[in-house]
Amino acid sequence: MKSSGGFTLVEIAIVLVIVGLLVGGVLMPLSTQVEQKRIAETEKYLEQIKEALLGFAAANGRLPCPATAASNGMESPPGGGVCTNSYNGFLPAVTLGLSPVDSAGFATDAWNVVQNRIRYAVTTSNSSAFTTTGLIKSTGLGTLSSDLYVCASATGITATTCGTATSLATNAVAVIYSLGKNAPAGGTGLDEAANLNYDKVFVSHTEATTAAANGEFDDIVTWLSPNILFNRMVTAGQLP
Repeated sequence: MKSSGGFTLVEIAIVLVIVGLLVGGVLMPLSTQVEQKRIAETEKYLEQIKEALLGFAAANGRLPCPATAASNGMESPPGGGVCTNSYNGFLPAVTLGLSPVDSAGFATDAWNVVQNRIRYAVTTSNSSAFTTTGLIKSTGLGTLSSDLYVCASATGITATTCGTATSLATNAVAVIYSLGKNAPAGGTGLDEAANLNYDKVFVSHTEATTAAANGEFDDIVTWLSPNILFNRMVTAGQLP
């Protein structure tokens, strides 16, 4: 008896299962690669932003104020001084001359949605000397003391220090950060919430899932050391 040349339903089902497994095995790594690329691009962009801030300070003798939600990427107030939103502002991308920006003048991270506009906080110490023209120089390096904190966890922090949490920085002059992939619905974990409560204490650590002790965390955080700032300003002749 001759066998038919076609496939049985069972054989077709097996082939479909195998194809599905193969496709799934390919798509998952591709998805991971896309997210890793976005993270790397955002980290690179944050480093470029630090260089732009240093360049601005070298040219103007101060750091720019953060932008507000309504200032269209310009620092607020224009010309610096006492900033409108020192701890809860956005990067003043237009003031810094950075590109690309979105339709409202704000720089975004690699996820490129409104919720992913780059955040920027700046110290208010020494009567806002770091954002006021001429005050860094007139106050003097021996008196200046920046006061932004970056901690390894939100557990044990206060509104003004890292408290019992491990300190990563205790004297940052500026903190620049992305809210990461989960920005549209993020900020619910303790560590992410600490970056959105608008005080001078921030949290930075490696990515964590919702199963972590303090919840999901994918913020990408960097900060500017006063020593690097002073060095750049001395080289530019803005400081003696």
